[in-house]
Amino acid sequence: MLADKLNARELDVLRLLAEGHTIKTIAAQLARSEASINERLRDARRKTGVGSSRELARLLGAQKTWDRIPDLAPDLSADEGQRQPASRWPRSKGKIAMLIIMPLIAAGSLIMAADAPFHAARPQAASSVAAQGSPLVGRWALEVAGVPAEERPQRVAISFSAQPGDRWNTNVEIVNADGAALHAESTAALDAAPVAVTGNMPFIDSCALRQPAPNTLVMTLSKDGAPVSTRVYTVSRDRKSMTETIIWAGAAMPKLETNTFRRIG
Repeated sequence: MLADKLNARELDVLRLLAEGHTIKTIAAQLARSEASINERLRDARRKTGVGSSRELARLLGAQKTWDRIPDLAPDLSADEGQRQPASRWPRSKGKIAMLIIMPLIAAGSLIMAADAPFHAARPQAASSVAAQGSPLVGRWALEVAGVPAEERPQRVAISFSAQPGDRWNTNVEIVNADGAALHAESTAALDAAPVAVTGNMPFIDSCALRQPAPNTLVMTLSKDGAPVSTRVYTVSRDRKSMTETIIWAGAAMPKLETNTFRRIG
């Protein structure tokens, strides 16, 4: 379990991050400096090997970590830097309702478009997708400037290639801010059947693929049989950019993230 590698204070920061807080509001909530919060998140990423603080927070939520730890009072130890007064975001009932409804609508639309990737696999005719000519085929680089500074990697690259037997090979390479390199590779048919992922990413061990359209690929990543996230990759008309929309599993309200990749090969 990822939670076993972390101390209670790191878990408390990650829990607030999973609830939608920013570094600034977490610092205010726990009455400590923003530098201290960033240091705890860096330590948590280093201990677990997960390159993104938000991804780590959601993985822990999927493992129901938050159900096993109590609320923690602010740590007022002397070495934490300048204190900040505790505060909470004031929200009206109308704003809360909108914050809940809008992500649910967006997530529902994406899941319907992906043809329910978490449901039982259904065979897809080999002739329905011309994999070799798909605009998805090639090598793509993440625009890292769009990633929050506290979890920004040095670089991320993902490659898609068509393989014999109407299968797809996916290769992902990540270099974290501290220089640690992670990679994952899988070869799967486009039938939503899970296959093993090789590499050194500790938070996933299987991958399943669907391709509802020539320029769209739906990827479900899992760990120990439980879904971690569904990622919808969509290539632009000019084939020069690709959007990655991530739907995180294991939370009452779906968490959505969007990243942009540029073609490099």
